[in-house]
Amino acid sequence: MVANPEFQYMSPQEYLEWEKTQELRYEYIDGKVFAMTGGTKPHNRIAGNLYTDLDGFLAEKECEVYISDVKVQVTPSGPYHYPDVVVSCDQRDKEAIDMIRHPCLIVEVLSPSTAAFDRGKKFTRYRQSSTLKEYVLIESDEIAVECFRRNEQGLWVLHTYGQGDSLILESVGMTIPIEKLYRKVTFDIGENS
Repeated sequence: MVANPEFQYMSPQEYLEWEKTQELRYEYIDGKVFAMTGGTKPHNRIAGNLYTDLDGFLAEKECEVYISDVKVQVTPSGPYHYPDVVVSCDQRDKEAIDMIRHPCLIVEVLSPSTAAFDRGKKFTRYRQSSTLKEYVLIESDEIAVECFRRNEQGLWVLHTYGQGDSLILESVGMTIPIEKLYRKVTFDIGENS
């Protein structure tokens, strides 16, 4: 993410109106807008693999899955983020065409430049959503997945997954082998010869 120096502060409504006229996607955090930067092939492949499996699994259910170009409104005053994959099973989201307001599952595929933010401040903000049940972080440079799941007491519990495991997504009732997430993913092993 790169901050847009054109604006010192925008209200949430100003952001929503302004962004409709932009060619790029921008996240909105505390009155500031941030351009979304491009990802790598592994990042794109992982998000696509998960989206494909979720879309097939949820086809006959009351849930909808979206990938990277649909923003999530965390609270009425923002922030607004573009997660890599988001699922909503809330009827209110079916009526909206421009964003998700009631996610049950949010997935971020990590890149070196955003990993700390996705694990820290972004997760802090996402936790403000009363409907969010799971927040999944998927590494794009190694096989490793972290799933933060809200328990019955409202506490977020970390579940980690690696090679040979299956990711359990309780929020949608789906289990997916980790190998399927990383199907056709090639990791950068250094300089090409």
